[in-house]
Amino acid sequence: MARRAVDEHAQYARPSKRGSRPRTKQRPEHADAEVGMVTGVDRGRYTLVVDDGTDRERTVLAMKARELTRTRVVVGDRVDVVGDTSGDEGTLARIVRIQDRSSVLRRTADDTDPYERIVVANADQLVVVTALAQPEPRTGMIDRCVVAAYDAGMDVLLCLTKADLADPAPLRDLYTPIGVEVVVTRQDDAASVEAVRSRLAGRTSVLVGHSGVGKSTLINALVPDADRATGVVNDVTGRGRHTSTSAVALRLPVGHDDHDGWVVDTPGVRSFGLAHVETDHLLQAFEDLAEVAEDCPRGCTHLADAPDCALDDWLAASSDDERPAREARVASFRRLLTARHAAD
Repeated sequence: MARRAVDEHAQYARPSKRGSRPRTKQRPEHADAEVGMVTGVDRGRYTLVVDDGTDRERTVLAMKARELTRTRVVVGDRVDVVGDTSGDEGTLARIVRIQDRSSVLRRTADDTDPYERIVVANADQLVVVTALAQPEPRTGMIDRCVVAAYDAGMDVLLCLTKADLADPAPLRDLYTPIGVEVVVTRQDDAASVEAVRSRLAGRTSVLVGHSGVGKSTLINALVPDADRATGVVNDVTGRGRHTSTSAVALRLPVGHDDHDGWVVDTPGVRSFGLAHVETDHLLQAFEDLAEVAEDCPRGCTHLADAPDCALDDWLAASSDDERPAREARVASFRRLLTARHAAD
C-alpha cells in the first residue's frame, strides 16, 4: 500500500469549523530556508531566482505556504523558500515568509477606489516611458506616476521615446525642475538605448507606461533575450494594444562596468489612481519646500488658492535671481499636488 503524503503544516492550520481554535500557535522556524526573489507570478505559481551564495543562480517554481494564503506575494518580493529548491523540472518549492520590503509602488484603479494594488516591491526607481508622438504624451499620467513614485520613496526617470518624431525639449523642461531625470531615445538608435542602460545599471527599475509608447521595444533592446511582445498604435483612437499581461522581472546583461540590474516590465496602464497617497508624503519629496511649509497654518493645502500659504511668502521674498527657479519649483509641486487632490 502506498504511503500517504504528510503535510507538515496540517498541525498548524486552523480547522475550517467556525469558532474553533488552532491546535497550536507555534510555527516552524524554517531555519534552513533559502532566499529568493520573485520574478514572475502566474495563477498561484511564483517564479523565483534563488542565490545559493555562489556564482550560480537557480530558477525555482514555488507556491505559497498555507499560512500565507491571504498574503499577497508580488514581483520584486524577497522571500524565504523551503522544500525542493533544486529548480529541476516538475519540482515545486514553498514560500514560507516574505522579507521586509524596502519600497512598495502602489496604485488604485481610479481616484475613488480604496483598494490598493501593489505594482512591484523593492524597486528603487520608477521609469515612466512616454512617447513624444504616436501616441501623444499625456502629462496627467506622467504626473500621477511621479506622485506615486515619490510616495513610495522611489527615484523617477522619465524616458521619452520616438524623439525622431517630436522635440523632447518641452517635456524635459516641464519635469527637470522637480528632480525628475530625463533620458531620450530614438528609433534604431543604439546609443540612446545605452544611455538608458547606464541609468538602470545596478538598480531595480520598474517600467510603466501607456500601451503603444514603445516600452516592450525598449526592454527587448535592453534585454535581448526578453522577447517581449510588441504592438502597434490604433490610427483612430491613438491608443496602443496591451502586449504585456503581467509584471515580470528581467535581469540586465552585465555591461562593461560589471554592474547589472533588474528591470520590471508591467502591463500597459491607462489610469493610475492616487487614492492611497497622503499629501504630506508628497511634500516630503520636495525637501526645500517641506522646510518652507513648516510655517504654513494648520490644514493648509499648499495649493495656489490656499490662504496664508508659506510657499507664497517664500516666492514673494525671493530676489530677482532666485525667483524664476523658485517659481518653477513651486509651480511643479502644485501641479503634482493638483493631480493628487483630484482623487479627493
